[in-house]
Amino acid sequence: MTDATLPAPSTPPGTLLLLVRHGETPTTGTVLPGRAPGLHLSDRGRAQAERVAERLAGLRVDGIYSSPLERTCETAQPAAAGTGLEVNKNAGLIECDFGDWTGAALAELAGLPQWQTVQHTPSAFRFPNGESFAQMQARMVGTLEALCTAHAGGVVVCFSHADPIKAAVAHALGIHLDLFQRIAISPGSVSAISYVEGQAPAVLMVNSSLEPLSGLRAS
Repeated sequence: MTDATLPAPSTPPGTLLLLVRHGETPTTGTVLPGRAPGLHLSDRGRAQAERVAERLAGLRVDGIYSSPLERTCETAQPAAAGTGLEVNKNAGLIECDFGDWTGAALAELAGLPQWQTVQHTPSAFRFPNGESFAQMQARMVGTLEALCTAHAGGVVVCFSHADPIKAAVAHALGIHLDLFQRIAISPGSVSAISYVEGQAPAVLMVNSSLEPLSGLRAS
């Protein structure tokens, strides 16, 4: 057999990962809610959740996963209903553990000297009695890689929170954690990452809130 007749090497199947931030809540933008229970979507947040489900129309989804907190599960429900899939709660997608800062007003936190570290060198920061940004990123990335392995070649939709999604996107882009605060992840937005075994991930879309998702394909 000559080189010209050798079969082309097979390409591993790509997995399309969609990262969805939960919809708005009554405290979005004013409070650091963290993992405190009992926070639900606002009317606007529920409308954003419905919009995510509409955008998924025409896309064959293989799995839907959510942080176990109420606001993310509620955001995932319309997508689950539209695809006929169940929402699988996954603790790896949960919000960062803000420790003693949980429930604090953002305006008050912004006046603390540690806030500058959070914004400019987050890799060096750990929330008092909580999680570090580095731990959060490692947890989130490991969870996403495991889900991609479980659904190789498919489409996985993960409902999570702003900081974990920003950290995952930063990792996929190959940028340092200290720069992850430059990434904007709005309520109800979708970010898309393509994972192919043996290759660096490809970021296809970040913080998108408008166009249909049916045309997305893993690269």
